Amino acid sequence: MSSMLKPSIMSYRDLFVIYLKPQWRRTTLMAALLLISIGLQLVNPQILRYFIDTVTSGGNLQPLLLAGATFMGIALANQAITVFATYESEYVAWTATNQLRTDLVAHCLSLDMAFHKARTAGELIERIDGDVDTLSNFFSQAVIHLLGNGLLIAGVIALLFGIDWRVGLAMGGFTILALVGLTRLRGFAVKFWTAYRQKDAEFFGFLGEQLAGTEDVRANGASGYVMQRFYLLMRQWLPIQYRASMAAYSMGATALLVFALGNALALALGAYLWSTRSITLGTVYLIFYYINLLNDPIDNIRGQLQQLQQAGAGIERVKELLQLQPTISDGTSSTLPAGAQTVAFRDVSFSYNADDVVLHHLNFHLQPGKVLGVLGRTGSGKTTLARLILRLYDVQEGEVCIGGRPVQTLKLSDLRRYIGMVTQDVQLFHATVRDNLTLFNHTISDSRILAALDDLGLSPWYHSLPMGLDTELGSDGEGLSAGEAQLLAFTRVFLINPGLVILDEASSRLDPATEQLIERAVSKLLAGRTGIVIAHRLTTIQRADEIMVMENGCIIEHGDRAVLAADPASRFYHLLQTGLEEVHA
Repeated sequence: MSSMLKPSIMSYRDLFVIYLKPQWRRTTLMAALLLISIGLQLVNPQILRYFIDTVTSGGNLQPLLLAGATFMGIALANQAITVFATYESEYVAWTATNQLRTDLVAHCLSLDMAFHKARTAGELIERIDGDVDTLSNFFSQAVIHLLGNGLLIAGVIALLFGIDWRVGLAMGGFTILALVGLTRLRGFAVKFWTAYRQKDAEFFGFLGEQLAGTEDVRANGASGYVMQRFYLLMRQWLPIQYRASMAAYSMGATALLVFALGNALALALGAYLWSTRSITLGTVYLIFYYINLLNDPIDNIRGQLQQLQQAGAGIERVKELLQLQPTISDGTSSTLPAGAQTVAFRDVSFSYNADDVVLHHLNFHLQPGKVLGVLGRTGSGKTTLARLILRLYDVQEGEVCIGGRPVQTLKLSDLRRYIGMVTQDVQLFHATVRDNLTLFNHTISDSRILAALDDLGLSPWYHSLPMGLDTELGSDGEGLSAGEAQLLAFTRVFLINPGLVILDEASSRLDPATEQLIERAVSKLLAGRTGIVIAHRLTTIQRADEIMVMENGCIIEHGDRAVLAADPASRFYHLLQTGLEEVHA
């Protein structure tokens, strides 16, 4: 994650400095182009006044032609500058928002599993993309244009004072009142847009969940219930969107009223001063033109403030996300002994929440190169044990040690590099077989991948692929069987060459033919490594050196597999006699 990103982001100013400072050259160019455009907008009306006064006084044709050509040239130049400034602003916005998205993704990946379990993928997508998208205008135009429009207003008021102090005073007071009113409306509307963005995230979270579970929903005839929840969510969303939209429309209606009053005031002042012969007809037009010129920056400020309403809501939600910090802090040690690792649990207790203790005072020690088979009913704490070793969660009591060192003292990246884990649910990506095997690590060569496949006895499977390593996999491994997905997962682990391998019911859904292939791969994978096998099949348990039986978060039996298998009084002996499936009953 970018070192610039801090959870103390509290305001527009912080975001502006953090994400636009690296682009200061382009931002400066945008500001310069804006100043030039403002100058041209202020100069052109002066040419029109000269043109009108020259015509009404019967002046020569040549100066009129020159004035007209100059007016058109300035107008065209101003349009060209506007196009170039728009291009630059969009580039700045794209770069800034992409960097913010990158930082948010990195921040989310650093947060604990408890955070991800409590939120849907759709909600996080809306936070990272939807909320950041509302900041695009903020980065590209809002601040620069607010400043530029403010300067344009100041320039117009100064010129109006130069024409007649009464005009300058009247229009200056009018502009201040208009801007104050619009600013107050903007603050009133932010809370409505915040609520809207929150409901937006809930909607996308719901939609992502339902689409991901389409197969189960249809298979169980639950489509009607899903649609009922969909309609209910939409009905809840409507009043929130209504209030947010009305807040935005109120600013638009206020702006129209402001412009009408401004034009009326300009015409009244111009007519009065012309009737007293204080100004010429060209100056009357100049006053009216400048007042109409004020309409544009006021309207732009109104529009930018409306955008800032939505940006304000987005910033609040981004700030809320950034203020969430991982409870698992990185360790400082980066070394572990090479090869097979020792594993030790020392009086370990753990709970996902304060009211439900999952593990109770676990104590065991696994020697390097040994394989531990872990048995237990569903909910006995087997998978939690694996998560604590990987430090996906931290224990509340006791100590988990790898290689003789507490896992809290080790750098997370190094800890997980020394441990390989395969579960029954393999996450596959819409990418090539190569990228799915290496997890997009392009430093791993094809020769190394092929050697790993050969070592695991998977060369026949590889040769069955239509395009070899370049074979594209569909979303979530579409086109692969459960067994083939497991083969990919085993190869992933083999490529990182860990000292500790954890197999969490990794062969529980395989057909016998594929399981035989997997068993050969498991034997190769566990050779020379420490292994923890959360068991489902009897064949997997037979390769274990030690057996540990868990129940209700406690170790009720632990010992040498051969000794326990020969002891009629042991729980493991009973399981062998009655069938291992009882473990999962």
